[in-house]
Amino acid sequence: MFHFNIEKKYKPYPKIDLPDRRWPNREIQSAPTWCSVDLRDGNQALANPMSIDQKAELFELLAKIGFKEIEVGFPCASDTEFAFTRRLIENKLIPDDVAIQVLCQAREHLIQKNFEALQGAKKVIFHLYNSTSPLQRRVTFRMNKDQIKKIAVDGTRMIKERLQMLPDTDFTLQYSPESFSDTEVEYALEVCEAVLEEWNPKEGEKVILNLPSTVEVSTPNVYADQIEWFIRNLKRRDQVVISLHTHNDRGTGTAATELGLLAGADRVEGTLFGNGERTGNLDIINVALNMLAHGVDPKLELSDLPKIREVCERNTEMPVPPRHPYGGELVFTSFSGSHQDAIKKGMDLHKDQADDDARWAVPYLAIDPRDIGRSYQAIIRINSQSGKGGVAYILGSEFGYDLPKPMHPEVGKWVNDEADRQQRELTSVEIHDSFLNGFANLTDPLELIDYEVHRESKESKVFTITGSLIFKGEERDFEGAGNGPINGFVNALQTLGYKNFKLLDYRQHAIGQGSATQSAAYICIENTKGEQHWGVGLDANIEFAGLRALVSAYNRSANY
Repeated sequence: MFHFNIEKKYKPYPKIDLPDRRWPNREIQSAPTWCSVDLRDGNQALANPMSIDQKAELFELLAKIGFKEIEVGFPCASDTEFAFTRRLIENKLIPDDVAIQVLCQAREHLIQKNFEALQGAKKVIFHLYNSTSPLQRRVTFRMNKDQIKKIAVDGTRMIKERLQMLPDTDFTLQYSPESFSDTEVEYALEVCEAVLEEWNPKEGEKVILNLPSTVEVSTPNVYADQIEWFIRNLKRRDQVVISLHTHNDRGTGTAATELGLLAGADRVEGTLFGNGERTGNLDIINVALNMLAHGVDPKLELSDLPKIREVCERNTEMPVPPRHPYGGELVFTSFSGSHQDAIKKGMDLHKDQADDDARWAVPYLAIDPRDIGRSYQAIIRINSQSGKGGVAYILGSEFGYDLPKPMHPEVGKWVNDEADRQQRELTSVEIHDSFLNGFANLTDPLELIDYEVHRESKESKVFTITGSLIFKGEERDFEGAGNGPINGFVNALQTLGYKNFKLLDYRQHAIGQGSATQSAAYICIENTKGEQHWGVGLDANIEFAGLRALVSAYNRSANY
């Protein structure tokens, strides 16, 4: 139990009076305008901020992904930030259809410095902000509402007065009432409309009003209510782009953004994989791929997510957690046996449709991993909790074995027992090795040394097999006849007094193509105790593979 009075120390955030809210009945039908803030919000949260070269590589990646608005930094904050902005402009590294965004507090010398950094840029979003929440007004600034509003209006005027410094630039103003989510909605609206009035956008011109959940203070539905209330009460809505900028302090940044879009927002700011201060910014990839899963084109190129992840991790020195949505190493992986079985069945069914556009419907997988550059091979991995279907899937997808379904439980238990002994996950190679050691081409206590098959004529249905074998260290010659080599060998074992089983099942298939083709045979026998055992034979010769499978099944029955 906590040692303090919870109800006294912490209070719930007040609700918004919006009884006829409309957002709960809407659905996301198109992608918003995306703005990456990786190079500013993401960068400032790093223990080792990126160098100019690192920022340049990440900027190039963001442009390739398809971001048309990229916040490149806070040029007035440091020489590195200023120099990076100048490099982008002077070296013509900015695609013509991409607007660079710069962040700035409402202070005149900082605004002036930002304008100097932007000389020669083709498309610019100037992001002005000041904090408006009661807590910030009281603790940080010690100002009243009118004084805080004046900061925003004065900053807007200072920007307006300097527009002549960028005569050939497509210029957009963005204003953020920082800590919007913790600001009285009526007051946030008052400040934003004062900024709009000062800027006075021309016909066809738009201002971006960015309404950040700078620190999450409520459940996502309250944020959605704030956004819808703001939009419904905003004058000049047709001249405003409503932008969202959520953080993840309560772990609900994605939900807040999605509900904010339902509430009517047009634009979303965030970072790749959610890098940012404290618990991070919104993960744009998460929201974008959530849209994809619902059949909405996110308008971002995310088909090689492993490469995107590699560039981000290398330049930010921030690893993507293994369970991070979509991008994490383990998110398309199942260890649970029941999950593995369902995934395998879904995969097989989807593969049979032979159509890339076929409706995706695989249990436990919201999207097709191939669509974002992930591999099927990583979907099912094996530890002691795994099931029979998972082992069969690995052996099939990575090594070409088509194990008979009745064989799955025996193979699954064998491999899982090995994982339990190792007390860890097994690699696919270890799974394969365990399978071979336990089932394939076994030679103890019975080993087939050599053999010959004879048939009196092409029309004859009787095959005679002769050869030599070793049983428990003793070499014996054998001879047997039957309707095929395997049946003849079974009869030979009976003649030698070694037969204590009946053959229940035999299957075979080829592995590989061309000269590298190998045959795999599977045989199941039942011993005198009623126990069934499978064996596997591998050989370039399908006949010998079948005989080896029978011997392997015999040896498994003798040893297990």
